[in-house]
Amino acid sequence: MKRWLIVLLMTAVVGGGVAAGYRPAMEYWKRRNAPKWKTEKVDRGDVIFEVNATGTVKPVLQVVVGSFVSGPIKECLVDFNDEVKAGDLLAVVDRRLFQANVARDEATLATREADVARVKAELQRAINDERRARKLREINKDYLSDTEMDQYRFGRQALEAQLKVAEKAVESAKATLENSLANLNYCEIRSPVDGIIVDRKIDPGQTLAAAFQTPELFIVAPDLRKKVHIFAQVDESDIGRIRDAAKRKQPVRFQVDAYPDEIFDGTIEQIRLSSAETQNVVTYPVVVAASNSELKLLPGMTATLSFQIQHKQNVLRVPNSALRFYPEKEWVREQDRELLEGKNAQDNSDEREDDSSRFSVSERVEAYRKRHRRHVWVKDGLFLKAVEVITGINDHRYTEIVSGRLRPGDELVVGKE
Repeated sequence: MKRWLIVLLMTAVVGGGVAAGYRPAMEYWKRRNAPKWKTEKVDRGDVIFEVNATGTVKPVLQVVVGSFVSGPIKECLVDFNDEVKAGDLLAVVDRRLFQANVARDEATLATREADVARVKAELQRAINDERRARKLREINKDYLSDTEMDQYRFGRQALEAQLKVAEKAVESAKATLENSLANLNYCEIRSPVDGIIVDRKIDPGQTLAAAFQTPELFIVAPDLRKKVHIFAQVDESDIGRIRDAAKRKQPVRFQVDAYPDEIFDGTIEQIRLSSAETQNVVTYPVVVAASNSELKLLPGMTATLSFQIQHKQNVLRVPNSALRFYPEKEWVREQDRELLEGKNAQDNSDEREDDSSRFSVSERVEAYRKRHRRHVWVKDGLFLKAVEVITGINDHRYTEIVSGRLRPGDELVVGKE
């Protein structure tokens, strides 16, 4: 009997020891197998919200220089990239045909002027004859009959009319001569503005045919050294933010591949209403103005632009990685696990249709407003605890915290080590 009591007592002692050591052992095991979390701190600093887009550099104005007359190009006096002043000679069309036309019209004008002089002389003679006839009739009516007097009078009137015709012929000859002189002057192709030759479309010896359409000879970009435009295509979802930024005169920064280590500054000059649709994506052209004193920005360059929408200074901010992090359910404290269950249900998009097509307008607006309500995770012993925050603007690294139980220096979990 004593032996059984001893065995029973020993069993009880061992069982009690095991029971007493079970909980600490499990705690030790959990601590040993608990993941090591990577954390980043909450701090204060600047957050800049920007909208990115691509665009093309273009001159503010492009003046197309054409030709009004036809003929072979005799001289081409400028080349690509030449800087010209208003009135500078750019090219010369062969003048020979137009000089011949001027000489012909000058001869015609001289003939018409001589004809006027002849008619004037005959008219003066007719006037003198009529005057003498009247004096004779005053002396004696029988000297000249009424028929003879009519001949003198109507002869004078006919010459007066003939003089008017000859004078109008002179005016017509002058107009024809002026037209020929203008065409002769048009043989000299001159620049209408100060600028840079950005395109030349002719070569010496090339024949122009201006009778069918005005040929383009040169394209001159005035003030290319002062200012250029960057035409950016902005998605319709961002155009409202761009308009707000334009009202607040927010800056625009952009970069071109030719100078990858340099940032250029610009301003929003115009938001055009002419939309374009490409593969069901609607965009609007936004014109950005930038100075170009060093002529680094050349027409046709592709620019990558960042439109600054808002810039907030010294605000409470968290790393974007903290907002993207979602832990495994087993490492989250019990009262916060329903947040993960809601997240998993939301992410299970393969098993249900897109809800956005079923939402009403008011529901969509409400969902958009609630998108700023987020959760970040902090360590709470062996588990993680969710902290609800209201977010503001964000950039590529940080997000502004508008409200929430966070303070500078708090450590947020961003992943596993």
